[in-house]
Amino acid sequence: MKIGKVILAGVVVGILGGIWGWLTCGWLFNWVYVLEPTSIWKAPEEMPFMLMSIMGLVFAIILAFVYALIHKGLPGKDIVKGLTFGLFIWLVGGLPGNFYLGIVTVMNHGVVIYWILGSLIISLWQGLVIAAIYGKDS
Repeated sequence: MKIGKVILAGVVVGILGGIWGWLTCGWLFNWVYVLEPTSIWKAPEEMPFMLMSIMGLVFAIILAFVYALIHKGLPGKDIVKGLTFGLFIWLVGGLPGNFYLGIVTVMNHGVVIYWILGSLIISLWQGLVIAAIYGKDS
């Protein structure tokens, strides 16, 4: 296992994830978060930004570690391998997690649909970035 590349891939994905979140949730698609009911959201000043940033980085490193463990078993090469990994992550994480969130909360269905589609896009680019940094089988 290329531990240095795992950490590098995780850090890059973590930083890009923070930028992605700011661009999408904080700017481009922030209108989603004013769909009723809005009482489920914490005020921006109440959100633990530092904790969210650290956890995002930790989870990104874990994601890169999982890729390193299973990349030889993923179908395809290079970009296809990264996209396949991203799709698998979405199928077992993003899709069911967000789907059930929509069922068990009073969250607006528009938010849930946005999160389901957004998590697909995020998972795919994360898989691409991790595969590109981790490199070919050794």
